[in-house]
Amino acid sequence: MALPRTYESQNCSIARSLEVVGDRWTMLVVRSAFEGVRRFDDFQDVLGVARNVLTDRLTRLCDEGIMRRVPYQERPERHEYRLTRKGVELWPTMMTLLMWGDRHYAPDGPPVVVGHRGCPGALTDRFTCDACGAPLGPTDVEPRPGPGA
Repeated sequence: MALPRTYESQNCSIARSLEVVGDRWTMLVVRSAFEGVRRFDDFQDVLGVARNVLTDRLTRLCDEGIMRRVPYQERPERHEYRLTRKGVELWPTMMTLLMWGDRHYAPDGPPVVVGHRGCPGALTDRFTCDACGAPLGPTDVEPRPGPGA
């Protein structure tokens, strides 16, 4: 028996959230946005995703209020895609998923370490810096090559 593709009948916040972000390409678009990618062609270059799939995911993320389109050029009209507050709220989820993947699927160590910007420390599972103890959020960190890079 096949699982349904939507979860409208389930009174479950996990199921409802997965309806929006439970797709590989959607999560990778959000990850790239946290890394500073904003333009369609740059998302496509970084991800290697088909244009129609990327268009679909960006449209859905905008429709859901996770990202917004911001014009940066008039002729021809071009837009950047930026995370909204709702999108930025996905950061702890993304970091938890990254740490879980590092523990279970990175036998040579993490390919990327989330470092504390301006400090030699790194993000802990409590969202603090392991060196100075400061609480960390998405604007406080930077990706650094890890041992599994």
